[in-house]
Amino acid sequence: MQCIYENYTFPVDQSFSISAEPFEIKKHHTLKSHANFEITLLENCSGKRFIGDHIQNFEGTELVILGSNLPHCWQCDKQPDPMSPPQRTVIRFFPDFLGKQLLEKPEAKQLSELFCKASKGILFTGSTIKKAKKVMREMLVETGMARVALMLRLLDILAQSDTSQVLSSPYFNSIESSSEAQKINKVYDYIFRNFKKDISLQEVADLIPMSPAAFCRFFKAKTNRTLIDFVKEVRISYAAKLLLKGGHNITECCYNSGYNNISNFNKHFKESKGLSPRDFLNQYRMPETENTKKMQVA
Repeated sequence: MQCIYENYTFPVDQSFSISAEPFEIKKHHTLKSHANFEITLLENCSGKRFIGDHIQNFEGTELVILGSNLPHCWQCDKQPDPMSPPQRTVIRFFPDFLGKQLLEKPEAKQLSELFCKASKGILFTGSTIKKAKKVMREMLVETGMARVALMLRLLDILAQSDTSQVLSSPYFNSIESSSEAQKINKVYDYIFRNFKKDISLQEVADLIPMSPAAFCRFFKAKTNRTLIDFVKEVRISYAAKLLLKGGHNITECCYNSGYNNISNFNKHFKESKGLSPRDFLNQYRMPETENTKKMQVA
């Protein structure tokens, strides 16, 4: 089964993300691997679960936490309740999303153990699912510190669960150590350090090393995107952070993020964010303006 290496970009105003979406029923899914941790809740679907070297049938509701670079996928071939579509809720985060010092505190011992076990994947059953589902549904409608508090509550529920099972075997070597993953991570690291300047296909291909044509096929097969698309994604994400941070106008954000043409920047920004840079900035400023007015009236 093919494995795709994903590089998830977090929203510029969030240290972790949560989303809910219908889960497609189909026999064949591609294995995925990514640096971020993931908590997945599947509802009303049955099929086969692939986590590392673990393969097992599942049915109904499924709750799993996955560590970094652990190959995984769910093949959903039917829905137990034909009147309700299969649903997937996903939380993406890094263990240090609130800072590395948190995990060093004595109160976080169980949390650190949870993250360690997550490297092999952990399946939760019984009352843990009911508790976690309630918190995750609340997280979908909350924002800011209220959502952060719920995230900590969810992690505490998982860390204290007595109805859990580590999935992949202790002998399974994570894809993180594979030669392919090392090549992809090498490219990612190079792009992150050099996206502000012109980057040629030849110089990136030389990192592997491969011919440009071979590299294009390799990168597309392993990441499901082209090198150009990935560079564009990194640049636009950085530009969005600059816009929200303040102190830079749109033109400055354009040139500081690696673009040398404002037209291309505006086009790529809208393709990536669904809004022009100006509309994007206004959208995030609006709540602040409304809150300011309320404070002034009070």
